[in-house]
Amino acid sequence: MIRFKNKRVWIFPLLALGAGIVFLWQGSGWTVETTDQSASIKNDEEEKGNISPISGIVCDNYSRRPLAVVIASDPVARPLTGLSQADWVFEMPVITGSITRMMAIFQCNSPEEIGSLRSARHDFIPLAAGFDAILVHWGGSHFALDKLNAGVMDNIDALKNPSNAFYRKSGVPQPHDGFTSMSRLTNAAEKLGYQMGSDFKGYSFTDDKSQMNREKILRIGYTYPYNVSYRYEPESNSYLRYRTNLEEIDQSDNKQIKAKNVVVMRVVSKQIEEPDYNNLDLEGSGAGQVYQNGVAIDCVWQKSEKNPVSKLEFLDRNNQEVPFVPGQTWIEIVEPGQSVTWE
Repeated sequence: MIRFKNKRVWIFPLLALGAGIVFLWQGSGWTVETTDQSASIKNDEEEKGNISPISGIVCDNYSRRPLAVVIASDPVARPLTGLSQADWVFEMPVITGSITRMMAIFQCNSPEEIGSLRSARHDFIPLAAGFDAILVHWGGSHFALDKLNAGVMDNIDALKNPSNAFYRKSGVPQPHDGFTSMSRLTNAAEKLGYQMGSDFKGYSFTDDKSQMNREKILRIGYTYPYNVSYRYEPESNSYLRYRTNLEEIDQSDNKQIKAKNVVVMRVVSKQIEEPDYNNLDLEGSGAGQVYQNGVAIDCVWQKSEKNPVSKLEFLDRNNQEVPFVPGQTWIEIVEPGQSVTWE
């Protein structure tokens, strides 16, 4: 019994059909109040379930199969379009000690334009496969095309241009004029009969909370003009991206790209065919650092050498997976002796 001023109120709880039903006697008769507990639980579960396993962000396309798009790093191709809407971006050397190239993983967002696209290298394949992604590329090295044409993973090649998925953009010099969009790619993937849902289990996530009250600079020592830096901004708890000390701008919105996580992976690179093609030891393990919330976390990266579709993992000193801050993540793959500073 609960006693109120000048009145006695008897409350009997009764749960029925997953809803809370409360019968109250207020002196003049019974009234019924319902608290829709099942709806509240359902909404919580739905919101939790709508989180992208790649970015940790709530989005409508959380279960959509990712697309891994190979994108140019060359100065003539800048500013690039659509990068700010990627969930993850890999950057790596495609010639040892020289040119880099990117692979952007898209799941949550659907950019109206993505580019410029470039050719695939065989090193992108295990990384894309680890996300259960469809690899999107404009041709490729013979090492990559031999694997892709043998059916090692689902891919969409601009040289074949299924369902008119790609186009050349006027005013952009070749070979950097190749572009696409998410709607074109998903249409082509469906017409090719590819599975469009994903069972990728994804990553764990931590709070988005700055642990620093001052700016710091992370510098990645790729060879000029591919050198990269990130300025940590405590106010937004983000890493603002620069190349050759110039802001990395996404042409789609004319805004600077900001990452929530930046990961450095130390990987051995070896030239396998002069002058164009190298090999990165991306299946195995190596040292790295995760930069998030303004601090650097030493880690070991690992990817199974026996299972091509295994997830790329980042483990801390206790052999536990490092959780990411929800938002965009950039992976910078550097050679073991390459300069990386954080100051």
